[in-house]
Parts: sequence; C-alpha cells; structure tokens
Amino acid sequence: MLTQQREAAIVERVRTAGSATVEELSRVLAVSGTTIRRDLERLELTGVLRRVHGGATLPETGADELEDPDADAAEKRAIAAVAAGLIRDGDVVLLDIGHTTLAIARHLRDRPVTLVTNNLWILRVVGDNPACTLILLGGTVGSKPGTVSGPLTEQMLDLIHADVAVISSGGVRPDGAVVTDLNQEATIKHRMSRAADRSILVVTSLKFPGEGAFRIASLQDFDTIVTTADAPRAPVEVARRRGVEVLYA
Repeated sequence: MLTQQREAAIVERVRTAGSATVEELSRVLAVSGTTIRRDLERLELTGVLRRVHGGATLPETGADELEDPDADAAEKRAIAAVAAGLIRDGDVVLLDIGHTTLAIARHLRDRPVTLVTNNLWILRVVGDNPACTLILLGGTVGSKPGTVSGPLTEQMLDLIHADVAVISSGGVRPDGAVVTDLNQEATIKHRMSRAADRSILVVTSLKFPGEGAFRIASLQDFDTIVTTADAPRAPVEVARRRGVEVLYA
C-alpha cells in the first residue's frame, strides 16, 4: 500500500469512528507502529486530524497543531524551561527536531540569541520575532514531518560553530547509549553536538529505554543532561561520575 493510500485509510477510519489507536491502525494496515506514528505526524500538520497519546482523533476547532500530545508533554515543558536557562544572551544555539526543542525555542524567542535548526516548526514559533535570529538548515523535507535532513543539512553543519547544541533522542539504553529511530537523524544529531562548544541532552523519563536502533552518542559525551526526577538514576549517575553535569527539572 502506498503512503497516500495508507494515509487516506487512516483519515477515513478516524472520521468514521471519531478516533483510532496506533495499535489498531498498525494491525488493520499491516505496518509497524513507528510507520503509523509518522503518518499521524504528517496528517496532523495538514490539519485533518489531531494526534493524542496512543493514536489520533478529529481536530478540535482552534486547536494548536503544534501542541505536544505525548504522555510526557509536561516533563518536556519542565525540561525545556531548565535547558533554556542554560542559554546565555548572544549565544548561537543548535536545536534539533522534537517537541522539547520546540518548547525551548518558545522560551528563547524574545531573547537576543541565534537559533540554528532543521526543525521547521521552530520557524512558526520564532520566525516573526525580531529579538531572535533564526537560521534554517537546508535539506530534504520529509524524513520526519516538519523537519529537513540529508546531505545538504550535514554540509551546512560543517560550516557552523555554535556555542551550544541541544539534542533530544528517541531513547537512552541501560548502558548509556543515546539512540534514535532514523539513521540519518542520528547522523545529524551527532554532527550538531560536535559543532558546538557545549552539548546538552534533553530527555524525559519515558525515553528510558525509549525507542531507536541508531546510536547518536553516549551519555558521557554530553556536557549537560537535563531530565526529570522520575528518570532511572543508574545510567545518569554513571555519566555524572564521569564529569557530566546532571540537572533535574
């Protein structure tokens, strides 16, 4: 089944029943849950449905399509507030994709900083604010909804030297490996962290162990980890003993 056919089937099911779960759609359409979640992200951006935890429902009138529907949304907002406090006025900041980095951008939009990102949603949050300078990385749109990636993105990162990079992830393994679910995404996140003087990992408790088969880095490769008190302490404390700053939101 082509992507367009699958998305049409998803929309029809949500419109008929009023909602649908990822598990249900995965079973009916015979694809993985990861594929369904990406379909739902694309469809949400078009406004035809609204993602909620575990599935999708019909869009609400006036709803913010950039609202985070995930179960750890409150954690992400708390982590974003702490991470934004680590940014100094005048800093050049690399922000990767994700709702946590989008929340950080909201905190920084009125400050004299330069944001460099492949997250197109950040354009919609800070693009009209004269206090903040925004640089969008070039590349191919579509590896994930609202993002750009590919060789052009990587080439642009080679030209950038930032003060700080803020990186999110799909998961943190018990051995401290930080992972994501797309190989190309892992490469960009890794390049971002190397292109900055300081690197900050932002990660909620649900990302332990989370999802993803492609390694970004190890916890000990970051200068700072911002997480919440509910996160498992063992891997984080190993990183702390190796000199990584750990902050709990």
